[in-house]
Amino acid sequence: VQFVESGGGLVQPGGSLRLSCEGSGFTLGYAAVGWFRQAPGKEREGVACFATHSGDKYYANPVTGRFSISADKAKNTVYLQMNSLKPEDTAVYYCTICQSSYLLIPNDDHWGQGTQVTVSS
Repeated sequence: VQFVESGGGLVQPGGSLRLSCEGSGFTLGYAAVGWFRQAPGKEREGVACFATHSGDKYYANPVTGRFSISADKAKNTVYLQMNSLKPEDTAVYYCTICQSSYLLIPNDDHWGQGTQVTVSS
């Protein structure tokens, strides 16, 4: 199982970015996949999980209403649309399997390289 994240960059506060995560070695329709992030000096935290087999989506409180997770099963790719970005969203963003979608707990065995998101004026 592997993940390749892309789409990060530098954006001004209030701006938007769309992250992509292409997965291989598993079938998206049978797995819960999500986004996690790690800011400098902080522990990695859950952002959003998508239980693609049920359609349920879960978000961390700080991003609810601003971020949206989606998936293209044909491409085995998960997306994270990030709107109204804030400086505190600055972090390296990773995707992986969600061991618990509701609790935003990742499976730690299959991390990608991540993609840097920097929100700054």
